[in-house]
Amino acid sequence: MAKVSDPLVVGRVIGDVIESFSPTVKMTVTYNSNVKDIKSNSSQGQSLKQVYNGHELFPSAVTMKPKVEVHGGDMRSFFTLIMTDPDVPGPSDPYLREHLHWIVTDIPGTTDASFGREVVNYEMPRPNIGIHRFVFLLFKQNRRETVITVPSSRDRFSTRKFAEENELGLPVAAVFFNAQRETAARRR
Repeated sequence: MAKVSDPLVVGRVIGDVIESFSPTVKMTVTYNSNVKDIKSNSSQGQSLKQVYNGHELFPSAVTMKPKVEVHGGDMRSFFTLIMTDPDVPGPSDPYLREHLHWIVTDIPGTTDASFGREVVNYEMPRPNIGIHRFVFLLFKQNRRETVITVPSSRDRFSTRKFAEENELGLPVAAVFFNAQRETAARRR
């Protein structure tokens, strides 16, 4: 049973997206975004933003797909990564529930998602109403090319159903960040 102090419980990821699980693999998610000086509109270089449970990231910082590293298993282990938003269209009434942002399968252990097979391309977060959670879930596959069911739509996605259909079981790692609509005043 997950601890009440677990950020995945506090953030309602466990319950809204997936059942309680015990992490067995470490996963890091890092966005590499260009930092611009708003006043001069000139590039200031690269900024790395690691995802930590419950921290807020600006949508402008997560436009490009992140680097997702799997720290565990070995080169004979394969993993599936799912990124989803369970707060669509808004967190107070998420009647469309999960919106799928990304799926990568066949990621070898001890590597990153770029070594896997992208079956649903990355879609940047664009929250319109309220603060949304963007959840990264990592599942260990039984073998390579386990995932055969590819969702026909990003809307009304169900992580639970997808994991069940593809015999993925419970996740082995998860992390989430929050984001909300970015106004011109918030970008400063």
